[in-house]
Amino acid sequence: MAEAHLEALRFSVDRLRKVATGLSDADLAGQAYPEEWTVAQVLSHLGSGAAIMQRQLEDALAGQTTPDDFPPSVWDVWNAKSPRAQRDDSLAAEDALLNRLEASTREERIRFVMSMGPITLGFTDLVALRLNEHAFHTWDVEVAGDPGATIPAEITELVIDNLDLVARYTAKPTGDTKSITVATTRPERGFTIDLAAEAVTFQALPHAAAADLELPAEAFARLIYGRLSRDVAPGHNEAVLDLLRRVFPGP
Repeated sequence: MAEAHLEALRFSVDRLRKVATGLSDADLAGQAYPEEWTVAQVLSHLGSGAAIMQRQLEDALAGQTTPDDFPPSVWDVWNAKSPRAQRDDSLAAEDALLNRLEASTREERIRFVMSMGPITLGFTDLVALRLNEHAFHTWDVEVAGDPGATIPAEITELVIDNLDLVARYTAKPTGDTKSITVATTRPERGFTIDLAAEAVTFQALPHAAAADLELPAEAFARLIYGRLSRDVAPGHNEAVLDLLRRVFPGP
């Protein structure tokens, strides 16, 4: 399973390189999809994240815990870079992390365990987590220059099965009490989202008959990540979509 995620991550890294390499200084200074970030800052986030994850990988394999002050020290370094350096160094850091993940031995993959708060990640979990983050932030950069950009099908088919973590930690109760069933296409999946006054429960289903909302899997994944604008899914259940946009504002 790790190989499929590694192949998709390689595809995403190559895609980002094609998108980012030709960006001008003005492009890098322009706004990315997250309103609070420039394109260069999104790239910086990906690059610093790659550097941090590579250190976490090596520490976990060595039986060590990454010091709490390591991520902030990396962020300080990357925040001080020029926009062009944030772009160039991000692409280099992405390659370094991916090369290390691809070169990991079978024994390393079996024994790799890393804690992230209350969550324990195995090797495939780690790669899947990076794939999701990379895919959506690549889209954040691409959509700045191409409003019709979407996440490629090769990535969507894996990302759609790895939404639970972000849904669990970014969902915001709205006070509504309702159960919503969602069916996706390309690929076909089913989900239930149970809203309680102070909690949100997200669960994958074997199938979703009589769904309240049907969307392409790519659009639903972006919805859960707070990246589905109102002009993207016309003709669907707008009331349900608007509610879910409020429930999932994004990480």
